[in-house]
Amino acid sequence: MHCFSKANPDRPRTVVHLNIADFAVAVERQADGGLKGRPVIIARGGGLRAAVHDMSEEAYQCGVRKAMPLGLAVRRCRDAVVLPPRPDRYERAMADLFREVCDYSPLVEPGENDGHFFIDITGTGRLFGPPPDVARRMYCRIRKRFGLVPIWSVAPNKLVSKVATRLVKPVGEYVVAEGEERAFILPLPLVLLPGIEKNDLLQLADFNLTTAGQVAGLGEDALATVFGKRAGFIFETVRGIDASPVMAAGQKPETVFASRAFGGDAVAFRFVAQGVYELVEAVGAALRRRGRAARSLSIAVDYPDGVRCCRQLSVQPPSANDINLFETARRLMDMAWLRRVRPSRITLACPKPVHHRPQMELFGGMEKTFKNDTLMDAVDHVRRRFGQGAVRMGRTLNP
Repeated sequence: MHCFSKANPDRPRTVVHLNIADFAVAVERQADGGLKGRPVIIARGGGLRAAVHDMSEEAYQCGVRKAMPLGLAVRRCRDAVVLPPRPDRYERAMADLFREVCDYSPLVEPGENDGHFFIDITGTGRLFGPPPDVARRMYCRIRKRFGLVPIWSVAPNKLVSKVATRLVKPVGEYVVAEGEERAFILPLPLVLLPGIEKNDLLQLADFNLTTAGQVAGLGEDALATVFGKRAGFIFETVRGIDASPVMAAGQKPETVFASRAFGGDAVAFRFVAQGVYELVEAVGAALRRRGRAARSLSIAVDYPDGVRCCRQLSVQPPSANDINLFETARRLMDMAWLRRVRPSRITLACPKPVHHRPQMELFGGMEKTFKNDTLMDAVDHVRRRFGQGAVRMGRTLNP
């Protein structure tokens, strides 16, 4: 057992992270004992271009990675057993695990059929004992009842608990005490930190910054010169700060969306663009009311014959401004509307909006960002007082 510091049962927050490594493979091995000890690759479809969905530790050691083309994966691990994914089987396993850990807390946040669980056990010490004992008890019950072996960690927040399980993967346990989050995070490579994306890593590497401690040596203002509004998130992440709650059992992640049906004249691009801007206005207004911003947008285009096309793009930096959101929404529309058939309905969604932390960029675009945000504030104020139709953008007027 790795223990960074002695756990304090009286700390304000206590989050357990359970992670069953290579979850799909682990579930398949429980269904077929003959797979144990053998390299396994799970891939969608049967063609050589199919993407790898999951792989066992044995296949990983041979160089197989998620999203890799199956043909390349098989060449790297020639004796691997290749199986199709069975989402219904993984969903049932997640439901069984969910019921097991709910005995310890009503605040249980599962992943998307991936073997990950966050459990907030704050204040349960008198019922179940010290947090590491609770996590160990969960581990033992899951291993005994289901034959699955989770990695577990205990930490004061979700970010640190997830990083801790990454450190000991594929098997192990880790405890980080309250107040030790920063000291725990600082020596680690940036690639281990959730939410630090590939583009972030490339930009930081340009400045020879590869560890959390190196980035933490910079102030938020310095980070803003490169990352703009995203600087606040990076500033907190490299210090182990994460205030995001563990959601209650059964609670769905927050999603802001708007949808619109189109009639027969919607085949003209200008009519569709007008409708998409109206969807952007609805999503943007909802985000601003909640003090949130879009870190990504997704679009679903439905056709009269039942075909649906979906696309998703990140929004960098995160924004709740209609003008900024429309730039991403229009690109999504161009990517998703590929058929010479009128769309019957378009749905625009912002999955998992983030807390909006307005911060002006120091260089390049500061004046434009300020003007756009001021404009949106004025539009919201007028609409709250006189109604939605009191102010309309030119894009929403009939051509």
